[in-house]
Amino acid sequence: MTAGTLSKQHCSANAPALDDAACAALLPQLPGWAIIDGKLQTSFAFKNYYETMAFVNALAWVSHQQDHHPELLVTYKLCAVSYRTDSAGGALTSNDFICAARASALYVQRSGA
Repeated sequence: MTAGTLSKQHCSANAPALDDAACAALLPQLPGWAIIDGKLQTSFAFKNYYETMAFVNALAWVSHQQDHHPELLVTYKLCAVSYRTDSAGGALTSNDFICAARASALYVQRSGA
């Protein structure tokens, strides 16, 4: 499975928690992401506040469509994104990896990277 494959999947209701082996198998599909304190996390850098906020708003739309919402820390040129699934007791689920892949794809699309 690749990040491109992950980003085309859809989140599912009541996704079960993934074990450490499953998380370790999925993580290489998400360059720049890491599991820190039980959360799937990365940061995206931008040229200015406008670009940062445009990304945040686009990510909000994606999150709404998937009904899976990240924790965001937004500064002038940076958006830190972290995922975990409350309905799975705060564990990581396939939904977190799907949305992380979608966030990365959105960043590539918007930044031209």
